[in-house]
Amino acid sequence: MSIQIMSAQVFDVEAIEVSGDNDKRINLVIMGDGYQTSEFAKFISDATSFSNEMFSQSPFKEYANYFNVYAIKVPSNESGSDHPATATDVTEPVFDVASVDTFFNTSFDTNNFHRLLYTYNSSIVYNVLATNFPEFDQPIILVNSSEYGGAGGPYAVSSTGNNANEIAIHELGHSLFNLKDEYYAGDSFTSEAINMTQETNTSLVKWRNWLNTSGVGIYPYGTSGISATWFRPHQNCKMRYLNVPFCAVCKEGMIEKIHSLVSPIDTYTPITNNVDNSSFPINFELSLIKPIPNTLDSEWALNTSSFASNVDGITIQESDLIAGVNALTAVVTDATNLLRIDNHDSFHVYTVTWSINNTALGVEDIISETNTLNISMYPNPSNNIINFKFESGKTTNLKLEVLSIDGKKINTERFLNYETYQLDISDLISGIYITNFYSNNVLVASKKIVKN
Repeated sequence: MSIQIMSAQVFDVEAIEVSGDNDKRINLVIMGDGYQTSEFAKFISDATSFSNEMFSQSPFKEYANYFNVYAIKVPSNESGSDHPATATDVTEPVFDVASVDTFFNTSFDTNNFHRLLYTYNSSIVYNVLATNFPEFDQPIILVNSSEYGGAGGPYAVSSTGNNANEIAIHELGHSLFNLKDEYYAGDSFTSEAINMTQETNTSLVKWRNWLNTSGVGIYPYGTSGISATWFRPHQNCKMRYLNVPFCAVCKEGMIEKIHSLVSPIDTYTPITNNVDNSSFPINFELSLIKPIPNTLDSEWALNTSSFASNVDGITIQESDLIAGVNALTAVVTDATNLLRIDNHDSFHVYTVTWSINNTALGVEDIISETNTLNISMYPNPSNNIINFKFESGKTTNLKLEVLSIDGKKINTERFLNYETYQLDISDLISGIYITNFYSNNVLVASKKIVKN
């Protein structure tokens, strides 16, 4: 039985880990169930322990600067969680039958699985979030129970006994990153995902870039039945076992999700049309959300010509500008070796462009805008057709340039935003080619394609 508290009630919110503004970070919001008011110190200790453990593990430790963590102190009338002893996968009762008066009404034995600890009172969960922390990105519910249990879903749920932090991190893999279990959870839990597939062709499997490195292969879930038709990338990943790392394929998918939610460009200057000081030199700067260690590449171009590389700021002299409108662009990408996305689902490119109006009287105005490009390229390798698609909130078209490995230009095409373009490579000889992507005549990405 759950307690009857108005869903709009305001609770105390405590910051656990803050790396930046909430609108520019992934906000993990932890709520407790089965914690009485007198146990809030334990709740904060449990939440802090989870946060510390999470950021000690890859890829969270490399991308800690992309996250904020908060805890909402939600009171329950009683400690613990329901245990109706209705599970069919064990001999019940595994532990004492209990009906506990908690705020979110979490329960073991959800869907008749003993360790499936969850609550379907989603309206209460989201009302608490809407009232107390509407900027949330991912809710996590910690249940004040020493019994082993948890679940993924719209919100991750974990008990707080043995392996509590590992359970919570595993469930967060489901909830935030859409990872599948790499143990066989049952026929109803199968589907194509970052780390689950029915594809066995080594040239087509989605994690082909990782094959035969870091323990990545194409491993069947089982030896018979439906389980034998589904495959995982690794034999020893956190999505299969606790207390081991995420495999390389899961890490890559997690990092891509992080980049889809947060731009690495935190702020930049100048940001307004007004020029405070039109005298030269004029400074342009990026404030980047840097991985640890920093793996971001930044390329600066002035009027389509390369100006600087891997610096956070540049200085423009009058002699650098032409008369009229000048375009200064900074392009930021992540060069981490945890990504091998030439043949993966997409890669992410982030740009800031300043339009500098240079007249005989000096610089009249500077107009800035940001843009995020998501570029997809598949299948790769291929022996005939490669599909390209890009999505952008600003750019209307993208130029694609194909070069041989020795730099000879083979093809140049333009395709529209959200349009899928098919490149026919059937006439090319087998080998590696370079594809350059240009937005507004600025090189924003360069990737390899492989002709079989």
